[in-house]
Amino acid sequence: MTNELLILVAEAIVVYFLVLWAHSLRGKLGLAHFYALIGSLTAVMVWVTDAGVRVNIPGVSFMVGSTVFYTALLLGVFVVYVFDGPRATRIAISTIIGVSIMVPIVTLVLHWQLHISGQGAGSYFPPQSLRIYSASVFAAFCDLVFLAIAWEYLGQPKLQVRLWLRAFLTLLGVLWLDVILFATGAFAGTDDYLKIMSGTFISRFVIGIFAFPFLYWYLAWQSGKNGMEIENRPVLAILKEVTRVRLELSLAQREIERRKEVERENVQLIESLQDAMREVNVLRGFLPTCCYCKDIRDEEGKWHQLEAYLQRHSEVKFSHGICDKCLKEHHPGVDISSGSAS
Repeated sequence: MTNELLILVAEAIVVYFLVLWAHSLRGKLGLAHFYALIGSLTAVMVWVTDAGVRVNIPGVSFMVGSTVFYTALLLGVFVVYVFDGPRATRIAISTIIGVSIMVPIVTLVLHWQLHISGQGAGSYFPPQSLRIYSASVFAAFCDLVFLAIAWEYLGQPKLQVRLWLRAFLTLLGVLWLDVILFATGAFAGTDDYLKIMSGTFISRFVIGIFAFPFLYWYLAWQSGKNGMEIENRPVLAILKEVTRVRLELSLAQREIERRKEVERENVQLIESLQDAMREVNVLRGFLPTCCYCKDIRDEEGKWHQLEAYLQRHSEVKFSHGICDKCLKEHHPGVDISSGSAS
């Protein structure tokens, strides 16, 4: 008995750490590998549960499928929702539900294949119950949606619930909701219904206490890593995500168009400035000038007339005339007002 319980605890620790470790790699590898792991654990959980593998201690019976694998799936969905948002959570939920539906279908096909080949199917695959499978899939879906809603409700600023209590109450609430939904859907009306319900409540409470440290440690580690903060979302964010995603895509498209327009305007502005620069050639610095003839010396030491130098180093064009002063000095016989010689 003690050895079986130790093995169960060791299995739970390994699987819990495997799920959390896979999620912690999302920054490097994305979430694809995490979804693959979630799907694989779902298939294992269904088959182990159907096989009825359990560990019994006085007063409590632990189903390996729910104690190890289903709780690991809860932890996985929990951390995905907290750190990656409703959209990633919807993918995780779809993966779990999809695999949960596919496993009995695959099992049924294999039973049929073994039957027509004349081989005994019982030794290969556990028996199936449509009622239990239906209750399991329905309960799993409700559990995972409830997880997101409960987490956001307890995270409202007006409640001021501390992180550890928020995480524990959410986890325990999901585990107990699963007991009510699954046990009622699978065993309501049977003689063992109340016994199964009460016994499972106790076992899920123990599982919650055992799994909580792993969850809280991971939440605290990830929230403290690189200043990552836990976002507070609307209570029904998990259900409204489709509308929100469409709105975000629309806003993103508009933002992309706006940035393209700004970029086009910037290109036009740059081209205008380049054209202006080509038209402007500014002389800077000191110009050595002869104090008598006003010629200008260039960088090579050669002297140039003022007009020639300016034409060479700018786009200035000269046209010649005579100012009034020079006209009087050099052509005194010319009448300035009439422009005729006297």
